[in-house]
Amino acid sequence: MTTESPERRKLGTLALAALGVVYGDIGTSPLYTMKEVFAGAHHAVPITHDNILGILSIIFWSLTLIVAIKYAWVILRADNKGEGGIMALMALVLRHFEGRVLGIRMLLLGLFGASLFYGDSVITPAISVLSAVEGLEVATPAFKPFIIPITLAVLAALFVFQRHGTARVGGLFGRVMLLWFLVLAVAGITNIVMQPEVLAALNPYYALVYLARDPVLGYFSLGAAVLAVTGAEALYADMGHFGRRSVQLAWYGLVLPALVLNYFGQGALLLSNPAAIANPFYLMAPSWALYPMVAIATVATVIASQAVISGTYSITQQAIQLGYSPRMEVQHTSSEERGQVYLPAINWALLVAVAILVVGFGSSSALASAYGIAVTGTMIITTVLAYVVARTQWGWSRIKAVLVFGIFLVVDVAYFSANLAKIEDGGWFPLALGGAIFLLMTTWKRGRRLLQSRLASEALPMDAFVKDTTDTGIPDIPGTAVFMTTNPVFVPHALLHSMKHYKCLHERIVILTVDSFDIPHVPAAQRVMVERLNKRFVLVRVFFGFMDEPNLPEALQWCTEQGLELDMMDTSFFLGRETLIPQLNSEMSLWREKLFIAMFRNAGSAAAYFKLPPNRVVELGTQIVL
Repeated sequence: MTTESPERRKLGTLALAALGVVYGDIGTSPLYTMKEVFAGAHHAVPITHDNILGILSIIFWSLTLIVAIKYAWVILRADNKGEGGIMALMALVLRHFEGRVLGIRMLLLGLFGASLFYGDSVITPAISVLSAVEGLEVATPAFKPFIIPITLAVLAALFVFQRHGTARVGGLFGRVMLLWFLVLAVAGITNIVMQPEVLAALNPYYALVYLARDPVLGYFSLGAAVLAVTGAEALYADMGHFGRRSVQLAWYGLVLPALVLNYFGQGALLLSNPAAIANPFYLMAPSWALYPMVAIATVATVIASQAVISGTYSITQQAIQLGYSPRMEVQHTSSEERGQVYLPAINWALLVAVAILVVGFGSSSALASAYGIAVTGTMIITTVLAYVVARTQWGWSRIKAVLVFGIFLVVDVAYFSANLAKIEDGGWFPLALGGAIFLLMTTWKRGRRLLQSRLASEALPMDAFVKDTTDTGIPDIPGTAVFMTTNPVFVPHALLHSMKHYKCLHERIVILTVDSFDIPHVPAAQRVMVERLNKRFVLVRVFFGFMDEPNLPEALQWCTEQGLELDMMDTSFFLGRETLIPQLNSEMSLWREKLFIAMFRNAGSAAAYFKLPPNRVVELGTQIVL
């Protein structure tokens, strides 16, 4: 009798959790995709035998090319030490183009792609939960006046539950989604056996004939067909939560077959009964199964929002560590998977934005007009950045890379351009939100550089200060003082103000610099580097990856290995608190200076972000003119 290895059990557990967190979005697309294609408000496709086979062929080959091959097979290889997402991909690219013009362009492209993902993270919960609650209306029309209030209540409960972490969320949701995908498959099979000719759509010939027969209608129908692949980016963004193998196992083993069977089942139903377009998903089921279908669909569509919510946490944490976002609280929710995080500020901001969207659009059909632009825009940028990684790190030849990623890019651009027709009907929202996030990210990065430049221009060289304060008779204070700075070449302003006010120095002074690398994790044994400047001054550099928890007291324990004993009860942390003043004719325009100052003022404190003990922190203020 053989026993299952712990590695396989863990892989199976993570794959089950991935079903609930990663595949909720793409897994609930069958609820509305076919209906939007054939009965949508814009460019509805006539229900004919050839059109049904053509659309099914497009959906099947889109799932195959975009999700099964591009993301699950190729893009997931572009992991940054196990982490995924467009920020991690951008960090990989920048290693080879740091400081070059092309690197700056790749940087801006990656930032804009990450910004578009935020637009998707707002629309997905809104359309998913709305479609869930509207599903109740199918069985019980009396619920119609309560659709919006019920939706808002469900959203509030979903976001409140996020603080328990993706491990517990995924464990709960994974079992539900396992049942959901099995239901999708069974419902599809029962209809396919009635019209087996629908399987002919597996041949790409039908997609090509459909597009060639009426290119204009075929082109615009892509704007609705894209709903079948929304959520593909979550495979990559959430890879750090569960690992590549578990994400792939869930996709190839269950999600893809179930989706294909269900779409083809809906197509088979429409072939035999075109009137079923009123709601092809629910009408696939026998009448006795309607209420159970509505119930499980309601739960599944709520779960669908989890993929982008988790992805947004990961991308935001990466943005903070890479210096493109102000500090905010990051909570690690798993002791096993370091990528599982929860950010309270992002969680509540998403809830507010999603609620506004639900009230503003009022229905899932209206939201479908806004859906697709952010997703396909991010897909294009991911393709471009992955091409660079394939050429610079995977050793692919130019011909191979152009051939593979060229095919991906053609498909991505086709879907993106078809969705541009939706801008007037709501597509402007994710673009506007993405543009706003992009502006905030670039303003923060540029503002921080300007601030560091101003601080450096007024600072004293560290080596000269150390020399000048040696044997000068300045009184000593027992204990250790830690002064944090971003540039150890210069004296921290907090140190100068401390000496000015207290007219003394601690008997041991640690100049502490925190460096964030473009890799996800730094091994604990390589966390710190200690350099003694003289008997009083010690320079300590602490290194974190962009997915590490920046816990300084824990990291400083590793100083003991290099001969520096730090007793936290005898150590004080001195932080500078700058008050920024805008000025005209600066390196940034005045309005961006004011925007940066507002972001700086509302950023989380360094003490809380670095987990410093509150009773050991002293803050000293200074004014800086930008």
